[in-house]
This record gives sequence, structure tokens and C-alpha cells, in this order.
Amino acid sequence: MSRPAKTINHVGAWRLHLVRIVFIALVIGLAWRLADIQVLNPDFLRDQGDARHIRNVAITAHRGMILDRNGEPLAISTPVHSVWFNPQDIVASDKNIKQLAKLLNLKQSTIKQKIAKGKKANRQFIYLKRRVAPELASKVKDLKIKGLALQREYKRYYPAGEVTAHLVGFNDIDDNGQEGLELTHNELLRGVPGLKRMVRNRQGSYVAGGEQIKASKDGQNISLSIDLRLQYLSYQALKETVKKYNANSGTAVILDIQTGEVLAMVNQPAFNPNNRRDLKQSSLRNRAVIDLFEPGSTVKPFTVVSGLKSGLFTENSQIDTRPGKLTIGPLTVSDHKDYGIINLEKLIQKSSNVAASKIALALEPEQLWQDFTAFGLGSPTGAYFPGEAMGRMPDLQSWREVGRATMSYGYGLSTSALQLARAYTVLANGGILRPVSFTKLNDNEIPEGRRVFEQATIKSVLKMMTTVTKPGGTARRAAVDNYTVAGKTGTAKKTSKKGGYSEASYFSSFAGIIPAKNPRLAMVVMVDDPQGDKYYGGLIAAPVFSEVMTGAMRLLNITPDDMDKSQMQVANL
Repeated sequence: MSRPAKTINHVGAWRLHLVRIVFIALVIGLAWRLADIQVLNPDFLRDQGDARHIRNVAITAHRGMILDRNGEPLAISTPVHSVWFNPQDIVASDKNIKQLAKLLNLKQSTIKQKIAKGKKANRQFIYLKRRVAPELASKVKDLKIKGLALQREYKRYYPAGEVTAHLVGFNDIDDNGQEGLELTHNELLRGVPGLKRMVRNRQGSYVAGGEQIKASKDGQNISLSIDLRLQYLSYQALKETVKKYNANSGTAVILDIQTGEVLAMVNQPAFNPNNRRDLKQSSLRNRAVIDLFEPGSTVKPFTVVSGLKSGLFTENSQIDTRPGKLTIGPLTVSDHKDYGIINLEKLIQKSSNVAASKIALALEPEQLWQDFTAFGLGSPTGAYFPGEAMGRMPDLQSWREVGRATMSYGYGLSTSALQLARAYTVLANGGILRPVSFTKLNDNEIPEGRRVFEQATIKSVLKMMTTVTKPGGTARRAAVDNYTVAGKTGTAKKTSKKGGYSEASYFSSFAGIIPAKNPRLAMVVMVDDPQGDKYYGGLIAAPVFSEVMTGAMRLLNITPDDMDKSQMQVANL
């Protein structure tokens, strides 16, 4: 009986040892794990917890404002919220999704698809709706859906709407400049985003407060050279004219002669930058800078300047335009009528193609070409506007007599309205060419420019140009009461799709300087293809100049330079 008892005791002892060994192994394992967590890898669990409840969130920088030269806002950023979710954390019932879809004006199926796709792709962040109003964001927050959150952003707003749309431009959904000066100055305006460490609660929402890791740096404000008052004046006058004559489009530019600043720039058709839902791509173009056209007779003063500079012509030179036509190879140059023998002043006043052609043919080709380019034609204006066109000058190497003759009255070359306006500032400030600026310049920032023509030559031609708006001139409708205006009309045939020039489509333009005796402003107006019997620049574009400049003289308080003695006595009373 002793053997079985001894065997049982032996088995029991063995089992007891096994239990002790397992227990000791468990204790050692737990001790090792505890040492691993506490000593070898102390940050592991903390990092895991942080990964589930702490996020580094970007702090959106406030985009700088765009202002006009007098401090009027042209582009501002208003606070909004964007709704987003974490597909891995979101817990939303069908009722929640239905409520959310109704608030955000989304389909329930769209929300469900986004959640499903996000989970499958292991995404951590997906926008549900960008830039919702604060009131709506508050209602979304009240749903208390786990994994759904709000992110503060800014929405760009343009107070002047379509009046400044082509100039200021607009931003994309991420507040980056896409067009216009928003794009040009994007780096200065957008600032630098910051970073903040935020804690989320059990519902997945961020707890107020948080730890700032990196401060955001707001963007800079930019003051443009634009005067919003002149912008409104120009916009309204151009819009009415384009509509009245059922034209394809139109553009107008005003430059400060003394500084080269752009005071107004408008286009038709325009668009509303605050609502671009049905926007046509063709409406985005800033035609004043991007579109090129043959300037027609607006360049005749340049031809006269070149003639005087050569020494072959003087103010009293007589040019025989009889019988009102001039044949040059296959080309017949014609005037509106036979003006007979005329001087240079009469050439500009009556806009004689024949007289302009005879000057051009008398000059060396290279001299004529260089004098036109000295006005800034065919080169950048210095404005740095996105997509600016340089214009086109004829190829000097293959230039023939026909090309020289046609360029003298504005064919065979192309320019933008801005480039032409800049060229007219050379006529206005005694032969100085300055770069153009879209930003406001302080006194110490005004460029000196460079002299391209002698002052005496330019003054002589400027005086001739004042006859254009007087009786007998082609732009009597450009006149402004109590001010002298120096200018020139242009009526250029448009090219035809079939080749050559159309006899029914025109560019109607006027370029002018005011006051002529002490120039302050230069303005170019161009209307593309006005319909009907009236298509001359003096009938279509000149009245726009008169209307805008009448208001501009009053707004800028520019002293009249053409008042008779009786008016001056009344004004002094």
C-alpha cells in the first residue's frame, strides 16, 4: 500500500513545481513588460494615447487686405468654418446623417460614400463642406457627432464686386490667388500658417484652448494705386457705351502722368468675383492688359514726333495730300476727303493717312521703328500683371514701304490699352518714359524714368493734339468744359476670318491727356466692334473720355486751365 501513496505524492509535487514555474514566468514576463514600458520605452503608451486624443492643427493665417489708394477695401477676408471628419473615428447614426445632410445641403448618400471611402483608404481627414457661415457651423456643432469637427478659415469678399474684378482678381477655395493682383501679390498677402496642439474629447470634438506650437503670421495689407471713385466712373461710362452700341467688349485705362500709377482700369464684359458659379472663362480676361489690337490713328502723334526728331520736318512743313489718295505698290492709302496741302497740326486734327504715310516714307526705316519702340510699344510696361501682353512691332529686317506707311497710321503693329496709355504719358510729361505701377507709390518711390525724346519736340506735338477736340477736329465729343484736352481718335478695321480686313468690324478708340497745359491724367478708351452706322472713335470712345474726365477733374480738384476771364471773375467771387 505504500507504493501507490508514494506515487501520488510524487505527482502532486511535480504539479506544484509546474505551477510555481508558470507563476514565476508570468511574474518575470510582467516585470519585463513593466520595465519595457516604464524604462526602455516610456513614451510608447503616451504616444498611443496622444495619437488618439491629440492632434496638431494648422492655424490659418489671416490674408492681408487689398485697399485702394485712399484706404477703401477692395478685398477682405471674413471668418468662416469648414466642416470635416475623421473616417476612422466618426460615429454617426442614420438620423445624424439625415440632420447633417439637411444642414449642409448635401445628399445623405454623398456623406455615407465619403465616410466609407475614407475608412477604406485609412484617411484621417476629409472635408465635408468648406466655408460655411458661423451660424450654420454652430448648428453642425450642436449635433455632437463623434469624429466630426470644425476648422476655422477665411472667405475672401470683394466689396466693389465686378467693378474691380479684372484688376483685383480672386482666390481659390484654399485662399490662394488665382487671377489679377491677388495672384501677383499672393506671397505677401497670404501670410504664414501656425500650428496648435489640440485635445479631443470622447465625441471627437476639440476642446477649447490648446497649446500653441508655432504662431501664425498674418499677411500684409497692400494699397493699390487705384482710386475707387475713378474706377466706378470709368466702369459705369464704359458699360453704358458697350451696351448702347451692342459692342463685343470694351476697355478703359487711366494713368497718373506724374507717377505712372494706374488710377482706374475697367473692362466689359465683367464678372462678379463673389459669385462665380456660372462664370464664363472669356469673362476672366483683363482686356486692358492681355488683349491686343491695332491702335489705328491714335499713333499718328508718334509719327509726327519721329518726323520732327529727324529734322526733315518742322511745325510749318507743308505736306501735299492731294487728291486724298496715295498709291504705294498694291496699297492705296486714302483720307476721308481731299485735305489739299496741310501742315503737321492739320494732319493730327483731320487725321490724314496720306500725310502720315508721306512722313514715314521720308524717314529711315530703322529710325521710325526705334522711335515707336521708344514710346514703349512692343515691350513690357513694368506692371507685372499676370498674362500681360507685350504687343507686337513689325520685323525690321523684312519691313517694306507698305508696312512703314500703314504703321504710320496704326496698322501692322499691335498694342494693349495699358501700353498705349503709357505711350501717351510720354507725350504728356515732356518725353519721359516711366514704368507702370498697380501699387500706390510714396514720393520717394516714384521712378525718375528715362528721357526718350527732347522736351521741345514733345511739347510742340502736344499742342497740335489740342486741336483734335476743338471745332474742326475728329474728337469734339471728348472735350471737357474749362479744360484743354490733347488727344487722338482711332478707328481701325478688324481682321477678317476670311483674310484681310473686314469692312464692317472696327476697333473704336480714343487716347487723351488732360489738362493739356499742365498734364495730370492720360486715358485710353477702346470699344471692340460697335454695331450700327456709328463706329468712329470720335463718336464711340471720345464721349466716354469726356464723361469720366469731367468727373475726375472735380473729384481730384484739378485746377481748370481753359477758363475765360469772365468765368475766372465769377469763380473768384
